[in-house]
Amino acid sequence: MTGPARRLVAELEPYVGDARVLGAIATVPRELFVPPGMEDRAYDNEAMSIGCGQTISQPLVVARMAALLQLMPGDRVLDVGTGSGYHAAVLATLAARVWSIERHAALSAQAAIALAAAGVHNVTLSVGDGSRGLPALAPFDAINVAAATPPDALGGLEAQLAPGGRLVAPVTGPEQRLVLSRREADGTVRRRTLEEVRFVPLVRDPEP
Repeated sequence: MTGPARRLVAELEPYVGDARVLGAIATVPRELFVPPGMEDRAYDNEAMSIGCGQTISQPLVVARMAALLQLMPGDRVLDVGTGSGYHAAVLATLAARVWSIERHAALSAQAAIALAAAGVHNVTLSVGDGSRGLPALAPFDAINVAAATPPDALGGLEAQLAPGGRLVAPVTGPEQRLVLSRREADGTVRRRTLEEVRFVPLVRDPEP
């Protein structure tokens, strides 16, 4: 672990108690995912603009969302909103396979370069409307949504959860808050509303 990564992990530790998640944050080279010229700030606990109106999320939020998903080494994960690819890289360190979907083709292409440079080979990228998920590949053990999601988009994504599957998403409303969903063994989905967050909006295709 580099000195900057060690400093970041120490900063996150009081808020994220999951040792596997902190290990993933320490392992993924965030400097490969930040904009050119920003490498010296890669391990600052802050979000950064990456173009196309999108951001690379604050490491604390990435770690918090990953911890909420309670990922196991064999899990299949859907990641909505690839952005820089950093969030997908953290998830891929914790799970068996990640499918990550991004609306902006240019960002997806750049994420592919960064993921390859980071040695992350268990992420499959696609371009499309993330609010629709990837039903042909469902069900997923976990779904991570890294963009502010309208409440009406949650149901379609929750439908792609396996029994016991978890979804975490920032959901829009009077306040933007994280929501954690879990599909129970009987097929019902339970939602918990958690802390306030701030994400850029999920980009959706126009309704036909």
